[in-house]
Formats: sequence, C-alpha cells, structure tokens
Amino acid sequence: MLVECIDIPVIGSGAKERVDVAAIREAHKPARALIERAGAMPKQGLSSTFKYGRATGAIEAAITLCSIPIEIVEASAWKRFWHLPGKDKEGGRQRALQLFPAAHAALARKRDHGRAETTLIALYGATKLMGPPGAR
Repeated sequence: MLVECIDIPVIGSGAKERVDVAAIREAHKPARALIERAGAMPKQGLSSTFKYGRATGAIEAAITLCSIPIEIVEASAWKRFWHLPGKDKEGGRQRALQLFPAAHAALARKRDHGRAETTLIALYGATKLMGPPGAR
C-alpha cells in the first residue's frame, strides 16, 4: 500500500526556486531514507545541473538534520530489480501503477514519472532491507 506520495516542497519560482528544507523537516518523520545517486546528465545546461545538485544537497541535509539514516541507491540497481529498461520513464510509471492501483490519482499523468520512480525506489529499499512481503 502506498502511504503517501508528494512532490518535494519548494519556495520561490523559476531560477530562484529552492527546496523548502524546513517543510521537509517538519512534515515527515521517516525511519530511513533512500536517495538515488545524483549525477550530471548529458546535454543538461550548467544552470540546470547546478540547480539539481543544489536540490539534492538540500534534501540530504534535511534528512541528516533529522537524524534519519540515508542509503544512496544506484539507478541501475533499482531499475534492474524492477526489470525496467534504461531511461524509460513511462515503464516505471506503469510498473508503479501495477503495484499500487489505489494510487492512480498520484501517478495518473505522464509527468508523474518522478513520483512513480520514487515509489519504486522506496519499495525496492523496503524489500531489500526487510525482505519480500510476508517474510517479516
């Protein structure tokens, strides 16, 4: 069951948009966090790359300040686990919809692929850390 699926809270807009670290810290009290390893993407501009790296650092800082253990997950590992090919975003969204049909509203649009991938990473982590469902 998908408990919650949200977008990262931000403040500002456009080039001044930033992760709202305080909102993350106040709203969520997870026991563990999994973050996909961040890296530069081919053909991405310098400004976008900097913004992406800054956001990743802010999220890691918020999690660390909450004393939540972090595990960095390789994209290749969780995608291999779910049998997803390369960079296919739609395949991940469809897989998440199969696993969590009740979460259709949160994953309905093609642009919800980030939510879907986050959901798959979370379930990958839970399965990896706690074993398959029914084994607990």
